[in-house]
Amino acid sequence: MLHESGCFVIPNPWDVGSAKMLASLGFRALATTSSGMAWSMGRADNQVPLDQALAHMRAIAESVDIPVSADFEGGFAVEPELVHANVETAASSAGLSGLSIEDSTGDPAKPLFDFGLAVERIRAARAAIDASANPVLLMGRSEGFITGRPDIGETIRRLVAYADAGAECLYAPGLRSMTDIAAVVNAVSPKPVNVGVGSDFATVQQLADIGVRRISVGGALARAAWRGFLDAAQEIAEHGTFGELARAVPSSRLEKQFASR
Repeated sequence: MLHESGCFVIPNPWDVGSAKMLASLGFRALATTSSGMAWSMGRADNQVPLDQALAHMRAIAESVDIPVSADFEGGFAVEPELVHANVETAASSAGLSGLSIEDSTGDPAKPLFDFGLAVERIRAARAAIDASANPVLLMGRSEGFITGRPDIGETIRRLVAYADAGAECLYAPGLRSMTDIAAVVNAVSPKPVNVGVGSDFATVQQLADIGVRRISVGGALARAAWRGFLDAAQEIAEHGTFGELARAVPSSRLEKQFASR
């Protein structure tokens, strides 16, 4: 329903506490963040194994009363049949309302899966969701703009193919040009487009005006939290002073917030 018209923000919590706080602020849906999750475990992005990632997704979904979509990375597999198995497990048991599959390989020399394989991976994810009998929305992601292949023509070719293969929402992380974003929206219409916003390059209204239906922030909220933590910790470590702690959220607000849920 949220994707059918208008534009909404789906922010990305990195743990149960941040999920509950975001839900309390009135957001209508949440999405997990693979990077935020990994950093909270002291790991780099894409370094959390499937079993731990599923437990994390399930914990967030069970902690709130609004839909939760999962950053399912690359399906935690390369071959389509393994993507199918992993997506079916997630769709059947993690309490999710959506999940995304990306086409990045993790190999800087060849950062994107070959076109045909990438499409088959989306098709496998679609079949897995259908087999699960749960209404989980599938988002197809093309990662060229964040993996060193910023080709808008190729990005659109892939997103159109992912839509044809069964993705219900499309996303190209790293797009910053309003012209490029509008081109993606027009190419996959009437299917909705997600735009990732990690800085102040656009407003919700500006993106809505060009037809964007959904806006996520990826690991940006986690990075903002880490910035506050590091500023305060470095001040203590380097100067022996505690000025940054005066900017912290009062414990009374947090206690009141979490006691009410």
